[in-house]
Amino acid sequence: MNTQDIRNAYLEFFTKRSHAVIDRAPLVLKDDPTTLFTGSGMQPMIPYLLGQPHPEGKRIVDSQTCLRAQDIDDIGDNRHTTFFEMLGNWSMGDYFKAKQVPWMFEFLTEVVGLDPSKLYVTCYMGNEEFGIAKDTEAADLWANLFVEKGLSNGVADMGSEEAGYARGVKDGERIFFYDGSKNWWSRNGNEANTPVGDPCGPDSEMFYLFDSVKHDTSFGEFCHPNCDCGRFMEVGNNVFMAYKKVAEGQFEPLEKPNIDHGSGLERIAAAANNDPDVFKISLMWPIVEKLQTLSGKKYESYTESMRVIADHLRAATFLAVDGCVPSNKEQGYVMRRLLRRAIRYSFDLGIEQNFLEEIVPVIADLYVEDFPEVKEQRETIIAVLVKEEKAFRQTLRKGIKEFEKMYEKTLMKDVTDGGTVDFTPDWVTGDMLFTLYDTYGFPVELSVEEASKRSLDLHDNWREQFDAKMAEQRARSQTAAKGTFKGGLGGQDMIHKKYHTATHLLQSALRTIFGEELRQHGSNITEDRLRFDFNLDRKMTPEEIAQAEELVNGWIAEDLPVSYKMYPTQEALDMGAIGPFGERYADEVKVYQMGEGEHMASLEICGGPHVDHTGQLGEDGKVFKISKEESSSAGIRRIKAILV
Repeated sequence: MNTQDIRNAYLEFFTKRSHAVIDRAPLVLKDDPTTLFTGSGMQPMIPYLLGQPHPEGKRIVDSQTCLRAQDIDDIGDNRHTTFFEMLGNWSMGDYFKAKQVPWMFEFLTEVVGLDPSKLYVTCYMGNEEFGIAKDTEAADLWANLFVEKGLSNGVADMGSEEAGYARGVKDGERIFFYDGSKNWWSRNGNEANTPVGDPCGPDSEMFYLFDSVKHDTSFGEFCHPNCDCGRFMEVGNNVFMAYKKVAEGQFEPLEKPNIDHGSGLERIAAAANNDPDVFKISLMWPIVEKLQTLSGKKYESYTESMRVIADHLRAATFLAVDGCVPSNKEQGYVMRRLLRRAIRYSFDLGIEQNFLEEIVPVIADLYVEDFPEVKEQRETIIAVLVKEEKAFRQTLRKGIKEFEKMYEKTLMKDVTDGGTVDFTPDWVTGDMLFTLYDTYGFPVELSVEEASKRSLDLHDNWREQFDAKMAEQRARSQTAAKGTFKGGLGGQDMIHKKYHTATHLLQSALRTIFGEELRQHGSNITEDRLRFDFNLDRKMTPEEIAQAEELVNGWIAEDLPVSYKMYPTQEALDMGAIGPFGERYADEVKVYQMGEGEHMASLEICGGPHVDHTGQLGEDGKVFKISKEESSSAGIRRIKAILV
């Protein structure tokens, strides 16, 4: 069973158990204030897990594409990828542990065919401080399933991850209890950090043992399921959302608990291969094979480089599918970094010519049968990525020129006798190499090679200096990303709601001025301002800016009511509701309306949140003011506006 078969079998398995199959959400979401990208399968489901009814019912199943940009620097080992798919099934107040645990055991062992003797599970050990019981129910369910297979079902209390490294796994043990740092789910970590008012609960993770992998003692003295050495690989997690935090230190059982399950498709496929290398599965290996053909190099000799290229180009391809383009900001910056790292590693393979036009079609063709949007946009995707490659290879050439300039500065004039002498500085430092890398995109490996060719000495601590600069950059990136998100909201406070509502009014004003062809192409909202991108092939005039401000402030002064209703998608579109450019919708959508009849200012498909009436934007005498109008990209303008 290959990876594509596993995905389809999972969807079919739960369809037969009365689950509705939903489309994947895009990697760049519109109404999630947590991260830049869809980083987990449950992320698009948060509103429904928090109580909003799902239009498809109480039982849902999907395969959600995910991207975790924070894992970029980890790529190169056999199991980390920035882009991956999560197989997910959910019960919103319907079935619970007694169905979920046996179903997952059946799927993994009977459908996928994993050897049950290599499956190990973890459960939540409880917390007396908060009055939360040990999850013996889940443990007993697993124990009975293992006995049915004639396997041992020994139980061990591990406690913390650190305790696991000190204790290890004893003969016959298969079920392990860990504390809230490993087996408790909330939107903000362990029990103490769970936000008040949120649903939460214990989880039970499933691990596959690759007994061919020897434990690496650098991680800890002994191996255990939560060890990071690669001997155990997590293949799924059942979240039992059974509690609600009602006050600090106080939890109450939910009347109708939820199931939130997620399994890594690539990892299940690796387990099905009984090979811990996820790059050898059917959604990855064809990319590696193409790299071997183009470079004439073998995967076994250039493993890290081929893994980085395969992973990064797969991630960039799906970002392109979801409308992202390379840029120097936010999601576009991450996409650009992925592409440039892939191109940088192609030098290790001796590939110095453009090669994405050979690789990207291979990636796209792995998904065209199962994701119609890939098939529809195949040629556009290839064009976007190939264009970036051509531009970056020019950047590389600029980097080489800058290195040449640095080399020339090592030849200094001896003004005393008019001759020349070779002078080697104590340049070439890690700071210099970081400047070449960060400013010109020149790979540090090439900088080191160029220095060697010219007999330039590297500073003894150049690597530490370079890594320190990289760490500073990552810290800046993480700080900048906090509070931002894919669709734009920086949070859920009243000021964010006001600015979100203002973007709707702004779009209506712009459509009034420029016509109904004008559509949103992106937004970003912080507590200080809103940012709105829209299609227009020229700069707005001062008169048009003033007109947009006048329209928005007029609607604010009218104090229009703001409300929403759920509609079938086609009905919403037929009644004139608009949404962001390129957005895909479920069968039913939420439509926000501002005003009524002749006084209706806005009718948009949106997930919220908004104020209750437009007059709230003008509280304390504030007015809507456009602070900047500028170009965002070709044919796209950007407005920044404030309430002042």
